[in-house]
Amino acid sequence: MTALLANLAAILAPVMLISALGFVWVKRGHGFDQALATNLIAILSAPCLVFSTLVQMHVSGHDFAITGVAALACLGLSCGLGAFALMILRLPVKVFLPAIAFPNVGNMGLPVCLFAFGQQGLALATIYFATVSMFQFTLGPMLASGQFRLGPLLKAPFVYAGFAALGVVYFHLHVPLWVLNTTSLLGQLAVPLMLLALGVALAELRIANLGRATTVSCLRLFLGLAIGWIAASGLGLHGAARGVVIIESAMPAAVFNYLFARIYDNSPEEVAGVIMVSTLLSYLSLPFLVAAVI
Repeated sequence: MTALLANLAAILAPVMLISALGFVWVKRGHGFDQALATNLIAILSAPCLVFSTLVQMHVSGHDFAITGVAALACLGLSCGLGAFALMILRLPVKVFLPAIAFPNVGNMGLPVCLFAFGQQGLALATIYFATVSMFQFTLGPMLASGQFRLGPLLKAPFVYAGFAALGVVYFHLHVPLWVLNTTSLLGQLAVPLMLLALGVALAELRIANLGRATTVSCLRLFLGLAIGWIAASGLGLHGAARGVVIIESAMPAAVFNYLFARIYDNSPEEVAGVIMVSTLLSYLSLPFLVAAVI
């Protein structure tokens, strides 16, 4: 038991402490340019992380493909079952479905998988992250605005980084060491910056209607966990691949859901409540979740 607790602390402490630093940093009145941090992550660091991780990954082609399929399965089930559950509960689907469909597979999911399963876990989680992100930046705004736009996906650098990495791996191309070192160094910025930005975002959010936020948060976490478990079992996943799929699917609502809700005036305070409550509940449940899958 002591060894298990020590392992859990090693996995979860960096995630919680770094995000807490971001929270305290803002609460103490220090400046943090959230727009700059978001752009650094989305335009520079995350694409470099995707590229450098995928070209250096030590996972089989089967695990690579099946993780992408699992991510799509989890996303599809989350959308379908989430919409059904919201209608049963008589909650506005347009407001809350994005928060249920799109978990925080980046800011929280990547660090947890990294510390739980090492570089293999990071590689698999990066595949999951890239797959979900492609839909988050197209389907997410569509759900929030009621309009479909392909433009955001075509402008997302991580999509091109992912295809470039796949080309390198598939055709066994040689990547110059200076390119690999540069992208690896920039990619290492993503995880701590994501966690700091998460803490800052939580400090700046304002909760509206705590009761509904708690209901939808529980729906996001429990539904995500069940869907991840079903997808991993149905696809016959084992080891790190199984753990990554379950962890990523069970993450709290993504912070980007608030951004889209604010842009399209889709009850942003309600969405902010779901993000904050689901994140706090996730911090409490993470030890049990990680212990169950490692």
